[in-house]
Amino acid sequence: MSDSTAVSDAARAVARSPITKVVGFLICVELASGVLQGYYTPIFTDIARHLSIKDADVNWFEAAQLIVSALVVPLLARLGDLIGHRKVLLLSTVVTALASWGVAFAPSFGLFLVAWAVQGFYVVWLPMEVAIIHRRTGGAERRVRGAAGLLVAGLELGVIAGALTSGALAESLGMTALLALPAVVVTLALVAIWFGVEESPVLAHGSVDWRGFWLVTLALGLVMGGLVMLRVLGPGSPWPWVLVVAGGAALVPFARAELAHPEPLVDLRILGARGQWPVQATAFLFGVSVLGAQIPLSTFARTDPAVTGYGLGASAGKVSIIIGGYVLSLAVGALLLHLLAHRTGTRVAMVAAAVLVAVGYLLFLPFHASLAQTMTNMVIAGLGSGALVAGLPTAAAAQAPPTHTGLTTGMTNTTKTIGGAFASSVFAIALASTGTVDAEATAHASLAGYLVVWAICGVTALVAAVFLAVVREPKAQAA
Repeated sequence: MSDSTAVSDAARAVARSPITKVVGFLICVELASGVLQGYYTPIFTDIARHLSIKDADVNWFEAAQLIVSALVVPLLARLGDLIGHRKVLLLSTVVTALASWGVAFAPSFGLFLVAWAVQGFYVVWLPMEVAIIHRRTGGAERRVRGAAGLLVAGLELGVIAGALTSGALAESLGMTALLALPAVVVTLALVAIWFGVEESPVLAHGSVDWRGFWLVTLALGLVMGGLVMLRVLGPGSPWPWVLVVAGGAALVPFARAELAHPEPLVDLRILGARGQWPVQATAFLFGVSVLGAQIPLSTFARTDPAVTGYGLGASAGKVSIIIGGYVLSLAVGALLLHLLAHRTGTRVAMVAAAVLVAVGYLLFLPFHASLAQTMTNMVIAGLGSGALVAGLPTAAAAQAPPTHTGLTTGMTNTTKTIGGAFASSVFAIALASTGTVDAEATAHASLAGYLVVWAICGVTALVAAVFLAVVREPKAQAA
């Protein structure tokens, strides 16, 4: 029997298997992912006091986790294709659970930071889940798209539940008990995967390209490290630029090695295919706003207009309302993608989503003077963002051969993470009122800095819409 016949037979077999139960258990996993992303935000100041560190040092949490996320996803994504997506989902959940317990019981800032960074393994969950669903439905895009919308809706509901829970319990629980709750949730997600998700047939063959892994790790590590140093040392220091340039140069031997390897870790030919590269480019550009713009939004809302002439002067409670409205709009956008794509096609629906993100952020340029204006802008951007969170891995899987669904869905998260890291560094510089990103600077950022942030978010989303417009629609699959 030929490989292509075996792939077709395996695809038909999993397409006949029940999918509703699997999606239900995977939603439980995404609820846990949402808890991890929403639970800690309201208590970062309390965590800083618990670890006896400055508030500014909390920024290292994000930096460390972004680096780990960018480095591990390519390997885990390829492993999913080679050994099974469920196995990788289980493995990454075990690591995330152990790291979450480490966060709860870490006795020092150093150990806490390591555990927090390793917790970033959860970023591979959604790509692996989409790959599992894609395999079990035989690539039926309509069913994959609908399931992905439900997963993202579960994710965003988890964000809200996590934020509300930590805020409500912060005063009544000790810090160790408070930090242990996300670990309990992730452990329960592990149980859900173990009992509720069956392994699909493995269609790819071969072994891990370890040379490619170390080369891409070197390149991404240098680039991400340079971006972190850029935020700490500022653009005037040469060392961040040296690291970024060195990381870019390291991509050359990596690309040569992957193109020459018969079974590469990252198949550049597949990622560069006509239907695939616009999706990956969009993920990078989308990371600018969805990962990079949230801290500037929070600081703008908390800025007192009586002092600076701009800002909302919002309390922490009002900021929570803005974030809550934004997250709810993400969930709604993820669910609406399926309905819109059913009428217009996935490509048109995702173009519309990118345009919504652009409109939402560009509206900030003239309208940012009130809570109502800010909420309106964020809800518009959130609707488009939710649709893209659900749609990008789905579109990547639809445009990939069956042997590389894990790779392509995982790479949407890697490129999104890198885009967010670039944006975080650029935005930190744009908002630095003293010409440095020194965390001890007390002066407020200028309004012009915030306008630059919103303009960049809007323009990158428009460019993403252009890229998406050239995506070739996949051939129709049986629903």
